[in-house]
Amino acid sequence: MDLNYMKSFMEVARCQSFTKAAENLGYVQSSITAQIQKLEHEYGVILFERYGRSMRLTSAGEQLRETFAHILQLYDDSKRTIARQAKGILEIGTIESLMAFLLPPLFHRFLQSYPGINLQVNELKEPSILQAVRTGQLDIGILMDLPINDEDMESVIVRQEPLVLVAHPEHPLNALKHVSVSDLNGQYLIVTEQGCTYRAALERLLGQHGINYQILHEFGNLEAIKQCVSYGLGIALVPRITVTRELSERKLVTLPFAHADITFYTQIVHHKKKWLSPAIRHLIDLLEGKCDEALPSVDTHIS
Repeated sequence: MDLNYMKSFMEVARCQSFTKAAENLGYVQSSITAQIQKLEHEYGVILFERYGRSMRLTSAGEQLRETFAHILQLYDDSKRTIARQAKGILEIGTIESLMAFLLPPLFHRFLQSYPGINLQVNELKEPSILQAVRTGQLDIGILMDLPINDEDMESVIVRQEPLVLVAHPEHPLNALKHVSVSDLNGQYLIVTEQGCTYRAALERLLGQHGINYQILHEFGNLEAIKQCVSYGLGIALVPRITVTRELSERKLVTLPFAHADITFYTQIVHHKKKWLSPAIRHLIDLLEGKCDEALPSVDTHIS
């Protein structure tokens, strides 16, 4: 039996009117009438009695209303059960800074809704994430970059992710009211590994302006970078979310430096042909802040 017939019957019973039920359900009245007649023919009983301009359920109709209400409730429950208790593996690619400083509480909230999903989180560089999403090895990528423009992928910008140039509090550049690109000439840089998009953006910017600089240390670990900077060994460009504690404790300071070419965004990417399951859609909603469990806010003020 078509569930729509049950829903039409329940609406007629609620409204006690074929006309109102048809309006509420978006049908013509003749369609509702035909559905009720088919139900009466199938069950071999009269479901509604007319008394002048009013109508009411027969005793058989009353019994069927209870049965249909139970069936429709079971149907709704089954949809919620399948949606919420889905099982399987969700392959995600992301970068170290987002995994360490942003995503864990969101993944926790996700698993409260989808406890049967096994989140496989792969820490990769941005080019590897994009390639793995393109080939289907990853379901989604969560990365920090300039806006992604790729004919094979959809990109959802979650928010602007401030990048800050950090230094020891006694660094000479901290005395300036504004640090320009030219002020970075001759500076020692503590950088992430090759393949990091914001390192590449900074080096590209310095190269375009003919700035001489020296890479003193290169690390794949942000903690190592922060430690070196805190001991005055150089300056570093990092996402602000990664140095919140150090800034509050005054172990590091943000230099008054900003440039449009290093304006980055946290983004979700997936293949355009990827089927987005309810679980994936829920995770994307969490990341976009559409659910109650929104992303924590980011202070974009430059100290």
